[in-house]
Amino acid sequence: MPINTDTRLVPIPGIPHLQLVSPLGLLAPLPGKWTGSGFNQIWRPFHGPGSDNFLELNLTSETLEFSDIGGEIPNRGLVQDDISLFGMTYLQQVADAVVKDTQGNPAGIHIEPGIWVNVPLTTDPAEPATVARMANIPHGTSLLAQGTAQVFPGPPQFAPVDITPFFIGAPGNLVPFPSQQLANSSAFRSAPADIVGVTQAMVDDPNSVLAAALVGKTIHSTTVIRISTRAGQNTAPAVGGGVADIAFLDGAAAPNARVDGMEATFWISDFTNDADNTTGTLLQYSQVVVLNFAPLSWPHVSVANLVKQGVTKAPIKDVVDHKHLVKDKIEIKEQKVEIKELKGEIKEHKGEIKELKHELELPFPQNPVPDPGPVELPQGPVGSGGPAGPAAPAPNFGRAFIAPAERPTVGGRAGGAGAAGPAGPAEAAVTAPTVTSPATSPATSPATVNEGAGDEPGPERPRR
Repeated sequence: MPINTDTRLVPIPGIPHLQLVSPLGLLAPLPGKWTGSGFNQIWRPFHGPGSDNFLELNLTSETLEFSDIGGEIPNRGLVQDDISLFGMTYLQQVADAVVKDTQGNPAGIHIEPGIWVNVPLTTDPAEPATVARMANIPHGTSLLAQGTAQVFPGPPQFAPVDITPFFIGAPGNLVPFPSQQLANSSAFRSAPADIVGVTQAMVDDPNSVLAAALVGKTIHSTTVIRISTRAGQNTAPAVGGGVADIAFLDGAAAPNARVDGMEATFWISDFTNDADNTTGTLLQYSQVVVLNFAPLSWPHVSVANLVKQGVTKAPIKDVVDHKHLVKDKIEIKEQKVEIKELKGEIKEHKGEIKELKHELELPFPQNPVPDPGPVELPQGPVGSGGPAGPAAPAPNFGRAFIAPAERPTVGGRAGGAGAAGPAGPAEAAVTAPTVTSPATSPATSPATVNEGAGDEPGPERPRR
């Protein structure tokens, strides 16, 4: 079943610890998917006539994927305080890039699930901060390798690695075999058709594959991780680490292929391709597993060059093409000073602005007269044809604060159509009704009069 990446480990009760920039420390670049190619070499036990070993060589294609373990992993202490580990799971899958399976796909040669953890410094044992890898090999081996991670200037440096077997316990006492020379025909080595692309230089020093991958790349710094299953070796802590095999591998009277130990170095570096200025992150590793069978120790060497996927970094050319944007940003920054100065001037003139604003405001009486609401005017009698009488004067209630546009239109009525006659009497003055509150007054509206048949509107009367 797939791993549930939403699960978070939480110590109960909690463990106080320093929070790093990333709790994974120098392992922080690893989470994600890495793909690439490499080279694998292994001396296999051979149960048959003519030889006790077979040299297998593979050009490889590889996928290595790391996933964060959510939360912290509590380790309880007895002789020292509790500590918290932080880590990630991983799955490594390696296939032969030349040999195909029965369905025409690259033939798988290795799969490995495991865990990496970042370990803080400890006082018992007295060890600096370390990293550890726990790996499970489907052949029946589990291993724990611990070591350190450091950052160094410049590109990776690769020491040569030798695949030549040696007597158990005597790494300096080498025992070479004819099958190591590709020019020699051998029935105890991978068939020529299966190793197209493998060179003698690769067999002599598998790490040459790593060095070749750096050609045409610029690298300014490298994170180097060195781990070992052997305590006290290759920067590993003085205690801890080890390998466990199933019974078949350990054998009874003699081993079939006992895993004696493993050492590995990983290099993580950001690079720029010199040809096109594209960039990326490179993970390289060189791993040596020592198998014991017959009277010898047989190195099993694997190397690979993997590039992190799903991370797009803009080429330097793109940065050059967008220099004008950077220039615009600089100009905006320069104008910030001018904006600041203008803000100061506005602040200085705030008093004047306030005074002008006060002058522009309309006066409002302390005790304003309430709005009287709609007013009905009495209608004069309809004349018998005389000329229109004069318009009645507008009432004035001292409402200076009511703007002319707000006042209603009140029109008088002239006499009806007919022969000329005397003018009708002027309309009586209007008395304003008593209103107790402006808030309860209805909106001002035009006064209305009754219209007679054939009446024509008189001139408009002034409004209050």
